[in-house]
Amino acid sequence: MSTSTITLNNGIEIPAIGLGVFQTPPEDTVVAVEEALRTGYRLVDTAAAYGNETQVGEAVRNSGIARDEVFIETKIWISDYGFDATLHAFDKGAGKLGVDYIDLLLLHQALPSAFDRTIDAYRALEQLLADGLVRAIGVSNFMPEHVERLLAATTVVPAVNQIELHPYFQQSQLQALDAKHGILNQAWSPIGGITSYRDAAKSTFDDATLQEIAAQHGKTAAQVMLRWHLQQRRSAVPKSIKAARIAENFDVFDFELSTEQLAAIDALETGVRGGPEADAINLTDHAFPIPEA
Repeated sequence: MSTSTITLNNGIEIPAIGLGVFQTPPEDTVVAVEEALRTGYRLVDTAAAYGNETQVGEAVRNSGIARDEVFIETKIWISDYGFDATLHAFDKGAGKLGVDYIDLLLLHQALPSAFDRTIDAYRALEQLLADGLVRAIGVSNFMPEHVERLLAATTVVPAVNQIELHPYFQQSQLQALDAKHGILNQAWSPIGGITSYRDAAKSTFDDATLQEIAAQHGKTAAQVMLRWHLQQRRSAVPKSIKAARIAENFDVFDFELSTEQLAAIDALETGVRGGPEADAINLTDHAFPIPEA
């Protein structure tokens, strides 16, 4: 069986399965995170751009669970890239979360059109790590060329690269590069929820292969996909605001996919990205101010 935690390249342990709160309205975030923590989750993934860091922090405090038992990760948005601006962005995020430190802090996008600002932002993350204000640092949505450029210009190898990753879009080249450098791949949209937004008739949830494998284990297609991530040593942050779904997504530690089943899921690759192209992210079209509180 896969363990419920993964050791990052700096020795810090991260829960393998977490709750993502992308597009979760602030008014629903507290309830969803509280439910996840009651279920057994100990990782919550948020971001400055999501607008719900305050509610994540409130839910963690409401849970009664000790701060050091909950792994909180958040992300810096491109509007706050640059050394000093990113240091201040940490202060904003930690203030909203109501914490003294953040377990994992990521750069949300690579910002190829202003990569010098990306480098300066990452150097700020390195400073925060050295100062003990974050326990691990990393990136999100960085493609192979972005990873290589970052590694060439900075000192600390990212602990995590959070990317779109599900059976229909696996980014094998990027996964291999990250693995080569000891960077953990963490999947957003790990059960392919984004596929149903693009084309409901071609959603991972209704895929015949996944449904067949699920039936063989008495599980759901979503649980099979999460198990696929775990057995391939990835972290995953599925999102939901429904208690039953939150529980379902965490109930993945009691079965094992066979080598043949893993290969069958690997074969579902379509090469079709659901989210935006990384090189399309720019300050003109995508920057917006992150509030102070």
